[in-house]
Order: sequence, then C-alpha cells, then structure tokens
Amino acid sequence: KVSLGHSFHILFVSPGTTTSSQIVHRHTFHRSGAMFHSVQAAHDPGQNRPELYEEVKLHRTAREREKNDNMADLFALIQTIQCLEKAYIKDAVVPKEYTSACAKLLVQYKAAFKQVESEYPSIEAFADKFRLECPAAIERIKQDRPLTIRDDKGNQSKTIADITSLFITVMDRLRLEIRAMDQIHPDLSELYDTINSLSTLEPNFEGKVKVKSWLDRLGVMSASDELTDDQVRQMLFDLEGAYNAFMKALSQS
Repeated sequence: KVSLGHSFHILFVSPGTTTSSQIVHRHTFHRSGAMFHSVQAAHDPGQNRPELYEEVKLHRTAREREKNDNMADLFALIQTIQCLEKAYIKDAVVPKEYTSACAKLLVQYKAAFKQVESEYPSIEAFADKFRLECPAAIERIKQDRPLTIRDDKGNQSKTIADITSLFITVMDRLRLEIRAMDQIHPDLSELYDTINSLSTLEPNFEGKVKVKSWLDRLGVMSASDELTDDQVRQMLFDLEGAYNAFMKALSQS
C-alpha cells in the first residue's frame, strides 16, 4: 500500500502465478469517498488491437443505406401487423379500429415490399432471412384483407379491400402535399367507380356523394392545376368522413 498525496494506491498480485502471467489490479481510493476506480492492467485482449474499438458501420454508400432503410421499414410493418392481429384476438381493439388499421398497414406493406422484392421474392423468404416469427402477420398478408372482412360473398371482399386501399391512397397523397389535378383524379375516379360496384351500399350513401362531389370539382380543372391549402384541408375532411361512413356501413351489414 502506497500513499500518494490524497489517494491510497493498493496493488493486488494474484498468487500462484509467474511474473509474466500475473494479473495486476490497481484500485485507487480517494479520501473524499467520491470515486472508486479499478483498472485491469494486464492481459487486456484489446490492448494491442485498436480496430476492436472502431465504430462498425452498417453501410458505406448511400445505396446501401437506402437498402437497409427499406428492409427496416418492411421489418417494422410486419411486426406491427403481427401485434395488431394478436391485439384483435385478445379483444384489445374494437373491430372498427382493427379493420381501419389493418387495411392501412396492408397498403403500406405492399409499397414497402416492392422496394425489396428484387432480393426477396416472397414474404416467407424475408421472414426466414431475418428469423421473423410472425405467422399471424404472414397469413394476413397472404389473404390481403383484414380478418373482419370475410371472404364468403364472391368478389365482394376484394371490392371492400380495394375501396379501403383507395381511400387511404388518396388521403395519403394529400397529406404528402401532392395536389395537382392529374395526380389525384385517377385514384379518386377509381375510388368512385369501385364504391358504385359495391351493391350493399345505398345509392345515396354519404361517402359516395362526397367522393362524387370532389370528382366533379377536379373534372373542371386543368391537368396542371393544383388544389389550394383550403381545398386540400376540406377534401381531407370530406374523405375522412366518407371513409368513416364506409366503415360504419360495413359493420352494420
């Protein structure tokens, strides 16, 4: 034990070993009691290998970074669908909220999977690669419709899924500030046609009327014309109301 100023240095030498292989520990005790420091001074495996302390980068180019981001997005979406399915099974989410959330996630999944499908031909291949245990999510993705939409009326389930997808697509475009007439009109027109093809909806169905109203407004605009901020806000409000009315009609049918 050696006293140096305000500190005591104590050297511990492990017994029964030769000098060349001794493990030496140094403990420094400050009199204030505020600090205790322990250093292992011998046989540090990284002492002569500075590369072990270098930061590991997951990507070296912008392309590699984009690829990693795309895979991360897809991974997160699959996990989210799995959690949503389990929550619905446990009755932790009401059917209306489940249907809306699941339909939106399936649309997002399709967009995300397109970014990686050149490397992973199927959802199973992606899940195997990253050891994803998400059987409920994979089943939901394969069926391409929420569990609440039953496939027992011919093609009606596909029509319902298409309407849900188109509602979400148009609203997402507006939220992303895509407001040119020629960028919104095609999807809105398809949405209106698909709603009309669903025979279970009344002819004067609220959602149908609102979609038709905006379709008529866009029809008199030039292709390069853009919606104003007020028009975008009002259109989003009307489409959200139409979407909620559609979900309500489904739950009552």
